[in-house]
Parts: sequence; structure tokens; C-alpha cells
Amino acid sequence: MEDQPRAVVLLSGGLDSATTLAIARHQGFYCYTLSFDYGQRHYHELAASEKISRVLGGGEHHVVRLDMREIGGSALTSDMAVPPGSSDRPAEMDIPVTYVPARNTIFLSVALAWAEARRAGDIFIGVNAVDYSGYPDCRPEYLAAFEAMANLATKMSVRENQPVRINAPLLYLKKSEIIQKGMALGVDYSLTHSCYDPTPGGLACGRCDSCRLRQKGFADARVPDPTRYAADQK
Repeated sequence: MEDQPRAVVLLSGGLDSATTLAIARHQGFYCYTLSFDYGQRHYHELAASEKISRVLGGGEHHVVRLDMREIGGSALTSDMAVPPGSSDRPAEMDIPVTYVPARNTIFLSVALAWAEARRAGDIFIGVNAVDYSGYPDCRPEYLAAFEAMANLATKMSVRENQPVRINAPLLYLKKSEIIQKGMALGVDYSLTHSCYDPTPGGLACGRCDSCRLRQKGFADARVPDPTRYAADQK
């Protein structure tokens, strides 16, 4: 660990963040993995993130608890219904109700604090600007702005000449390309959970934006989808 560069990796338990962790490990980083219990609709993704961190070699896994239900404004942090999604939904369409206000800004800010405390100059996040739901905090200009802010705001960058880098290795990849990259790095996608609205037992709904994008990604990559969907139980 002493000779390795250090990174904080945001780990949601989903397909993209698992691939991002695999990439960071492949690049030689000692990875502190960070997940959030933020009042989301379910906790299956938190169980998945702990397993993924352990299997892919995360050095220290931490779950931060926030109550974003107090803020509201999203189907993921309220009793608002999760609408059916579309795998070919144009990103320029209206931002869906599954957008959580300022979520990536809050998560990256906590990651920045942990990175500074652990002397880690790199933060990895699995955002994507190609096959995604149109969230504004997944765009490259947002990430560039956050990185610029981080380098103005931290002691390690201002006084200790250690710049902060926001790494988004999946930013310009199609979902199928992400899956192919992860398969090449040995990611077991059966450990991941992407669904916004699973059954109480953890079966994916197969209808939400995240499920539709996941299904299309596996189909386009010509890789069997290991996800257990609720429809499979009929």
C-alpha cells in the first residue's frame, strides 16, 4: 500500500461503478471504496457494493449515512412511483423523476473529504454521458467544474502541491463497451445491482430506466445478462 497511488472510488453496487473499481485496481491504485445509505428506496445496492469491494480488492470500504429523503424531489428518495424506462431514451429529453437533486455533488464532496484525509489524490466515479438517463451531473463539463473547485478548496492541493483528479473512465463509453471492458477485467456482474425499483427479495423490475439500459447493454455486448428479473419468476 505504501508504494501504491491511492484513490477513493464511489461504489454504488451497480454495473458502472463495479467496472470503475476494476479499472482503478487495474491501474495500480489502492482503493478506498465509498457507498452511501442516503434514504434510497432499497438497500440491495448497499449489500452489493460491500461484496463488489471485497471481491475486486477494495482496501477499505465505508458506508456514509445521509438522509436525502429530508430533501425529497426524486422517485428514489420518496414514495413517488418509478416510471417505466426506455433503453433508447434521448439524453436531451426531460430529466426523469429518478434524478436525485445534487446527488453527485454531495457524493463527490464527501469523497473529496475522505480522499484528503487518506492522502488520496484521485477520485473515481462511474458516470457515463452516452448510455444514461440524462442526469445533468453526469456530464463532462460538470466533472471538470467539480475538479477545478476541488483544487481550490483542499489543503493538499493549495498548500501541499497534490492536485485532485476526478477520474471518469466510462464517460464516453456505450453500456455494451463498459460491459466488455469489465468482462476483460474479470468483473462478475452477477454481484451487481442496478434496478431502481426491485422486489422486496431483490429481483430487478426489468422496467425502469436502469434495467432497460442494463438489458440493452448486455444484448449489444452479446454477453449473457446474469440479472434475476421479476419477470423470470412468472
